Order: sequence, then structure tokens, then C-alpha cells
Amino acid sequence: MALKQGLHLRLQQKLSPQQIQLMKLIQIPTVALEERIKEELEANPALEEGDTADDEVQEFDQAEDQPESDDNGADDSLDTDDNTDEAVEHEMKEQDDFDISDYMDDDDIPDYKLYANNTSPDEEERESPLASGTTFRESLVEQLGLRDIDDRHRSIAEYIIGNLDDDGYLRRDLLSISDDLAFKLNIMAEVPEILIVLRIVQELDPAGVGARDLQECLLLQLRRRGHTPAVRTAERILTKLMDEFSKKHYERIMQRLGIGQPELKAAMAEILHLNPRPGNSTVESDRTVQTVVPDFFISNTDGKLELTLNGRNSPSLRVSQQYRDMLKQYSGNRHHLGRQQKDAVMFVKEKLDGAKWFIDAMKQRQITLLTSMDAIMEYQKEYFLTGDETKLRPMILKDIAEIVGMDISTISRMANSKYVQTQFGTLPLKYFFSESLSTDSGEEVSSREVKKILEEAIGTEDKRNPLADERLAEILHEKGYNIARRTIAKYREQLGLPVARMRKEL
Repeated sequence: MALKQGLHLRLQQKLSPQQIQLMKLIQIPTVALEERIKEELEANPALEEGDTADDEVQEFDQAEDQPESDDNGADDSLDTDDNTDEAVEHEMKEQDDFDISDYMDDDDIPDYKLYANNTSPDEEERESPLASGTTFRESLVEQLGLRDIDDRHRSIAEYIIGNLDDDGYLRRDLLSISDDLAFKLNIMAEVPEILIVLRIVQELDPAGVGARDLQECLLLQLRRRGHTPAVRTAERILTKLMDEFSKKHYERIMQRLGIGQPELKAAMAEILHLNPRPGNSTVESDRTVQTVVPDFFISNTDGKLELTLNGRNSPSLRVSQQYRDMLKQYSGNRHHLGRQQKDAVMFVKEKLDGAKWFIDAMKQRQITLLTSMDAIMEYQKEYFLTGDETKLRPMILKDIAEIVGMDISTISRMANSKYVQTQFGTLPLKYFFSESLSTDSGEEVSSREVKKILEEAIGTEDKRNPLADERLAEILHEKGYNIARRTIAKYREQLGLPVARMRKEL
């Protein structure tokens, strides 16, 4: 097939760099916005933190320190080299795509576009104190110091403690620990010796620490509870019938052990008082805690909802006055610019454009977030006034996009990883988006309302005879909700509720 050349006219829709930057900023939550602004401040020297009051002081200082210029108003450092030939002059004229004087026209660039103030003057600065204390592993090492053991076993025990996870379990096998001790600490220890040291670690508090699985963890705790008949029965259950216990096959347990329901109930009461995660039984655990920073605040004042945007992590931004003055100097000598001055002008213009684009994108981000959240607040007004989950209306991204006149992808980015603080708690924005279901009367209700009813039905059920999914579907049908059994199972799993057999109690 022969190659052909031709002119073709076609329409293409492409996102500009400014639009891409705006979409990325909209998606960033408030907790990560501060880091993004710091990155931009480091990358662009023409962008600074501050407000207009600082600009006026800076302009006054520069006017005091500015040296006197010559009759032509040009600085000597901006004069071109006398050896510049005509070819270079011609090349620079061809590359000159813009007029600096037009670019610096104050009528085209109002001052309010050159800065962004993201905080309120009466906004209260709140700082959360950081708590410090003894960690879970440090507590074990301190207890180990009170034990009368030699240095060799102490080193092995400290290494075992260092390999415990946040739940207090030793997930690594002893053979791997033996290899690590040989390579890292130059301690040649066989598995039997490591097992002896592990028994010492398992005697530390809290009870159950150092266990290698759930069965061993529960047995370690039972052995510290005395030797009552209920404890002995519980040990037999965990030792011989762990699988039946985990699946709650109570009838099979009573048959295998030859006990009645009172004995089984007493043994189960002992087991239920045990802690399956001993590592988290103390507040000094070193588990990382994620702090949720709300992006919006909704307050209720005498039945009137008020929405505010959290701008505490967004510093005030402005275009550097120094770079603006630098471009003005080049503008006064634009007919005498050499190659190096030309490159400097292009660099300054690029950084100024980037600073203005970022400030404009930050303003547009605030407008988009406030507009979209205001639409969500009005759409779910009944919930924000009462806090009743059954008042939540069915709402999808398309509903909000049509109200605010934006694309669905923009609303999706806005709701991603965002939180709103209300008088009923801090909730993610995705909490308010739900599917719709039809009742017998043809009314559309939110799936959140159905989940609330489902959770209440399971919470009030008889634990000795829990409700199966088929029975839950019948209850919802009686209330007028047309819902299938498989949908009940899906909603139950989303709520973190187990099947009926696993909810059974004695």
C-alpha cells in the first residue's frame, strides 16, 4: 500500500496543562494539600506565601533601595554585547513570540488574581498535642530485664520480641529466626533452645503474647485463670475441638466431650473473656493511628445549615514581587536584549505563568469544592438536620453533576478521600452516595435506609436462633421493600455482619 500525504481537518478534545493541574488539586484532600503546596513553592521561585499587605511593604522597601538609573531608564547590566552580529539579532526576532509590555499590562492582570488567601481572619488555629509513652515492645523488654536469665538468652528473647507483630503474635517460624540469629547476631541457636526462650517471652504480660496462632494465644491466657471446671472444659475445647469451636458447632462439641449445655455455656463464657489480640490490650501500642482531617464543616444554627471549607492547611499564596519587577526591567529594555537576557526573560515569564496558573487553580478548587458540597448539603438536607440515616435520599454522582453543571468525573474527584464534619460526626462524602430501591408504593428509597433497617433487625434478633438471609428478606418485604435474598447477603457483608450460623450464641 503506497504512502500518501494530505491535509485533514478534524476536531479533538484535549486537556490543557492548567486543566490537568486543576483536576489533580481537586482530588487531593485537605490533609495532603499542604504537602502539595510546599512542593509547588520549592519548584517555582515566583510563587510565595503571603498576602497583599506584604506586597505593599516589599514594594516600599524596593523603592527605597532601588539605585538611580541613567537617562534612558535602562540598567547597564541589560546592555547587549557589542560583538553580537546581525544573524543572532535576526534569530532572536524570529523567536520573539510575545510582547513583554503587553504581558505586564496591569489592566489585563488585576492584583486580585496574583494572590490567594485561603484562611479566614477570625479562624482559630487548633493544634492537636502528640501523646508519647512506652510502646508495646518496650514494655516487654522492660519486663524481660526483671528476669534472671543469661545474656545469650536475653539477646534471643529481645530478638523474638522485635519480631512480634502489633497483635502480639510471632508469625515467623523458629527455623527462620535461628538463621537470622546466626547471620545478624552471630548466635548459633537451634530450634529447641529458641523454643525455651519463647516460653519465657510467653510468660510476660499481657497474657497470650508471643503465641504463634490463635489457639496457642487463647490457651496461654486460660492457663493463667486457675483450674476451675469451666476453665478445664474450655482448655479441652480449644485443644481437641478448635475447628468445631471456630465454626460454632455447639451440638457436636457437647457430643464429643460428653457435656451438657450448662457446662458448655460456662466454658464459652471463659473463652469469650479472653483477648484474641493481646498486643492491642495496652494503650502504649505503637500502632500507627491515621488522623482524619475534615475538608468541610456543616453547622446547624436554628435550623439553618451553614457550610464552610477547611482552609487551615492552605497558606495564602502570591506571585513574587521580585520576579514581577525583574520582568518590568526587561520590558524597559526589550529592544536591547541579548541571547542570555532573552533566555532570562523566557525563564521569568514561565515561572510567573506557572505561579498565576497555580493560584488560579487553587481558587477554582475552592469554588468547585464549595459548589459541589453545597449541592450535596441541599440534596441531603433532611439528614443534616436530623441525623437520621433513614432520611438519606438516593443519590449518585450524576445527580450532583447535573445540579452544579459539572462533569461526573469532576464530582468523583471532589468526593474522593474527602470528609465533612457535622454535629453527628465526621463522615466521608461517599457515605452520602447510595443506590436507589423501589418500595411497593413505587417510592424510591436509599440503600442506606435498607441497610439501617437490616442492621436493626439483626441487632434485635434472638442470638440462640439468628435470622437467616431468607427470613431477613421476608421481613423487608413485609415493610414494603422489594429486595432479593442475594441483595440481603451483599448488604450484610458490606455492614461486616456474619452469616446466621456465625451469629449464634448459647
